[in-house]
Amino acid sequence: MEPDLLVIHGISLPPGEFGGPEIEDLFMNRLDWDAHEYFSSIRGLEVSAHLLIRRDGELIQFVPFTHRAWHAGASLFRGHDCGNNFSIGIELEGEDETPYSDSQYEVLVAATRAILAAYSGLSARRIAAHSDLSPGRKSDPGPAFDWLRLYDGLGQGMS
Repeated sequence: MEPDLLVIHGISLPPGEFGGPEIEDLFMNRLDWDAHEYFSSIRGLEVSAHLLIRRDGELIQFVPFTHRAWHAGASLFRGHDCGNNFSIGIELEGEDETPYSDSQYEVLVAATRAILAAYSGLSARRIAAHSDLSPGRKSDPGPAFDWLRLYDGLGQGMS
């Protein structure tokens, strides 16, 4: 089905650490579960996202937008469950309390504009936090994420 929701996430592996290969390894099902003590708590987790935006703004696509990614988990949004079935997931390398980088916002705005242009069912009103789909279970992208910065960026140059 054509996506009609864009979900913003935050991820760091191990928690609070940035720049390593662990996020990519997790999404590609090749994470060394014994490489860090935290990984035992997520052992066997099979997740993916459509996009990852690194702290330096590097954009990596893992899943085509025409395919389902496993980013939302147990979720409910406006009366619809199984958020993976109707959404595109964008992961930002970060954590709830650490501000995201300027480069990440620039790339996020550009990627979001392109996605909104490609899918008629999507609009700026159909962008949500992972925590909106899984309240109490998920908190990302967290209070450090600047929603107004995203929306202001989307509004610039758009009519």
